[in-house]
Amino acid sequence: MSNGMKGKRVGVLLGGLSAEREVSLKSGAAVHRALVERGYDAVAIDVGRDLATALGRERIEVAFITLHGRYGEDGAVQGLLELMAIPYTGSGVLASALAMDKVFSKQVFAASGLTVAPYRVLRRGEPFELASLPFGLPVVVKPSREGSSVGVSIVRDVAQLAGALETAWCYDDDILAEQFIKGREIQVGILDDRAMGAIEIVPKNEFYDFEAKYTAGKAEHILPAPLPERLYDKLLRAGENAHKALGCGCYSRVDFLVTEDEQCYLLEVNTLPGMTELSLLPEIAQGAGIGFGDLVERILAAASLKISFQGAGNFP
Repeated sequence: MSNGMKGKRVGVLLGGLSAEREVSLKSGAAVHRALVERGYDAVAIDVGRDLATALGRERIEVAFITLHGRYGEDGAVQGLLELMAIPYTGSGVLASALAMDKVFSKQVFAASGLTVAPYRVLRRGEPFELASLPFGLPVVVKPSREGSSVGVSIVRDVAQLAGALETAWCYDDDILAEQFIKGREIQVGILDDRAMGAIEIVPKNEFYDFEAKYTAGKAEHILPAPLPERLYDKLLRAGENAHKALGCGCYSRVDFLVTEDEQCYLLEVNTLPGMTELSLLPEIAQGAGIGFGDLVERILAAASLKISFQGAGNFP
């Protein structure tokens, strides 16, 4: 595959400052290795608070972002790259921030006609009683701005609630109490703003938690997801619509729960999905005939700045 990035200095941004640092290191190592094998001038950059200095020191001309979680998936790094006029992969500042914030993304999804589970936002310091919820147990408690199921608990008994809230509040001041939906976990992979396919995850744990996502043998992957053709196509379109509703760029992974009566509940859009050997987006791409190296190249080829200064004066 040929593209204009072949002669540029590519910085693969990995690691970072979030609770998902270790996963990001694996994603970044895989992407960096693929780029080097294909002849790109690529360097891995472990992201810290000196990122701007590191980008300048390494003379980076384009950034391939493989960060997960805060400061990488939430628009923070994207904003820095815009200021430095360094094109980057994936979604822009606004889409990244919206997707990372479960409260605001749910509002966007609902306004776009997509189905989300009933929920209530709980803020640190505000009184809360389980009886105030418009739905009963079980309840899913999760931080508003974390990924990879970090800080997520399923509360099936009132005695579990205090511990679940405390766990979630370790990661965020705003958390969600969401109605538990019993359904099959289906993920839709998006590339070049189009759905590539859908995969079903059957976790061996209670749900598809951090351990199940990143430990071999902890979840079964079924590709393509064994669904009736009509329902499968409905999910692909819903995945594309969720991606577009947030204004995402190039690629993402969209997570759903599908119930027995074929209701498709949208959980979230991951703007920087994992790129490890156990990650779902590369697996979905492989099922669509797109190998890992080709996937990495196609993502890189779409790298760009998302904020235009045209007509706004002269800028350095």
